[in-house]
Amino acid sequence: MGQQPITFVRQVVALCCFPELLDSPGFPDDAKQRAQRILQGCGGRSLGSYSASQGVECIRQDIAAYIQQRDQGVPADWDNVFLTTGASDGIMSILKLLVSGQGESRTGVMIPIPQYPLYSAAISELEAVQVNYYLDEDECWALDVRELQQRYQDAKQHCQPRVLCIINPGNPTGQVQDKKCIEEVLHFAYEENLFVMSDEVYQDNVYSPDCQFHSFKKVLYEMGPEYFNSVELASFHSTSKGYTGECGFRGGYMEVLNMDPEVKAQLVKMLSVRLCPPVSGQAAMDVIVNPPKPHEPSYAQFTKEKNLVLDALAQKAKMTEEILNSVPGIKCNPVQGAMYAFPQIFIPPRAIQEAQALSMAPDMLYCLRLLEETGICVVPGSGFGQREGTFHFRMTILPSTEKLKILLTKVKDFHLKFLQEYSAQETTQENQHRET
Repeated sequence: MGQQPITFVRQVVALCCFPELLDSPGFPDDAKQRAQRILQGCGGRSLGSYSASQGVECIRQDIAAYIQQRDQGVPADWDNVFLTTGASDGIMSILKLLVSGQGESRTGVMIPIPQYPLYSAAISELEAVQVNYYLDEDECWALDVRELQQRYQDAKQHCQPRVLCIINPGNPTGQVQDKKCIEEVLHFAYEENLFVMSDEVYQDNVYSPDCQFHSFKKVLYEMGPEYFNSVELASFHSTSKGYTGECGFRGGYMEVLNMDPEVKAQLVKMLSVRLCPPVSGQAAMDVIVNPPKPHEPSYAQFTKEKNLVLDALAQKAKMTEEILNSVPGIKCNPVQGAMYAFPQIFIPPRAIQEAQALSMAPDMLYCLRLLEETGICVVPGSGFGQREGTFHFRMTILPSTEKLKILLTKVKDFHLKFLQEYSAQETTQENQHRET
């Protein structure tokens, strides 16, 4: 997508991978200090060694310190931190741990619709029961606790709902849940004894001035000891998103809260089967949670690069919303956070009929036509789930501002042409019908 890597992240990882560079004057002292600390925590002082299954100890300590600072003093125990191969590895591990039972006692997993397909794929692989709850598109994809309650009660007729998954900020929907909503969700989870999985990989990606990221853990703490000491919670973060976009490192972590010690021991045992996450990814994760401090030499450049990425994303989020909403037949909610827009599109009845004749979802037909005619690849909303009778696509806001503007103009022109083509077909068919 053309985004330049954050220099400090690459410097520290490079130093860890090739320690001979520690003698080079071309690297700043703060990068060298972090690399030396990480290497001291690695077996044989080498990134090529296996780490402990939970991850390098000093990196877990840095993550706990980051969480405590982010949550304004809410205590974080590094023994509850697990390094993972991206957030998806952690999500899959927790689901494996929680799924059990047969028939009506089989574990039900509540997931938002629209959802990131990792969840439905994992549920299918583990043969758990998928319990959908719908986000409210008319309220900027807000999460309504009454919807959760209704879906939970319905699911109890055929499974045992045990897990509640949240994605905040949202993928593919780009919403940022407010504090009151999170409190209601956590109260619901407390009442129904649900294990909460909070996917927070986009926590740095909040663009709307009216929105703020609230971690589920911090809100849970502020609800008081009765909640904080009882609700089981796993939260996830990653090197792949935020302002770094370092997907290839496959770095991530999860923090678990209130997990029974015997269950936690089983989690450690299960994770030991996969030996350890990539140690280079662990090093990258460490830099993200332990960036340069104001008094350190890399601080100015790091802050400039970070703000450049996030400011550009905020600008592109606003531009995407405005241009898409200027197109007849497209409605796009504000892109409050994350990296995607998920506009609703009007598809004429004739196009729906054609898609059905091809055994294809109507928005898949739309997206294939868009790809064929413009070279633009977006993902149909049917791949994420959507309310019946509505159609969407997901597009990223990651291309450069100039390229994104061209892309959005092409989408606009294509959509108008698509509407005209299928509306004209309907008019022709109506006229032919009248003549006969």
